[in-house]
Amino acid sequence: MTPFPDQTHRKRRDEMLGILLMAAAMLIIPTSDAIAKYLSGAHSPAFLSWLRYVAALGFILPVALLQHARAPGPARAPASQGRYWLAQILRTAFLVTAMTLYFVAIARIPLADALGAYFIAPIAATLLAAIALRERLDRRRLLAVALGFLGAILVVRPGSETSADTLIALVSGLCMACYLVLTRATAQDRPPVTTLAIQLSLGILMLLPFALLDWTMPAREGLVLILLMGLVSTLSNLMTISAFRLAQVQTLSPFVYLELIGATALGFFMFGDLPSPATWAGIAVIVAAGLIVATARPVVAPPAQS
Repeated sequence: MTPFPDQTHRKRRDEMLGILLMAAAMLIIPTSDAIAKYLSGAHSPAFLSWLRYVAALGFILPVALLQHARAPGPARAPASQGRYWLAQILRTAFLVTAMTLYFVAIARIPLADALGAYFIAPIAATLLAAIALRERLDRRRLLAVALGFLGAILVVRPGSETSADTLIALVSGLCMACYLVLTRATAQDRPPVTTLAIQLSLGILMLLPFALLDWTMPAREGLVLILLMGLVSTLSNLMTISAFRLAQVQTLSPFVYLELIGATALGFFMFGDLPSPATWAGIAVIVAAGLIVATARPVVAPPAQS
């Protein structure tokens, strides 16, 4: 059965909005990564991860409480609640692990090398979504993911030797892929603000023992940077969660590579680093991959057989 024109138009509109939100999130998140790398000389990765969650929760919790007071969520069956909280704990655990391992990697190796390994995430997420969520793959989206990966390789140009720290970044990317798929699977269960508040609260609890073991008192400059890191993290997470409410994993995955463009721009404006010709070529390939997805028709599942 062919969907009605209004349904197709709404689906296309939602998909485009999801793409825009995902793109914006990926362009601003390198700011948070750069701050974490700067602060890694004085603080441990686990402590920085915990501080990032605390700062982000400070921004989002008042908004979540106000939203809940105005429009309380519907009552849910105990079994449904149990499944929901299990999914939230799992997705937060994957995100906390991914972020902490990534902070470990960028503290020891150049950001570009860490990103090169980390960007296995979109590839793995697309394949996991096809298996776990039964999202249909078409050749156009597979081509976009492949082009995005090629663009990432051109930008970061990882060395021929793979260090243990590069493998840590690779595992971080695999954990992020699991987080992306679980986010898509649970994105419709709660409003984005509520989902993010729950995610941050669980992350704080998970990281607290490690933060206490490596506790260090930030200086005044560090506190300002930590607040900025939390604000950027809050905005990027809100936009990512909202994007997954509107579009499929395979549609949004290639746009994760836009983080490379944000990192390139940040490096230029803060440190005067000019991209090499290979970097510009990689960025062009990444943009082409995004355009392929943005202009593709929505993948419509076949009607169920009665």
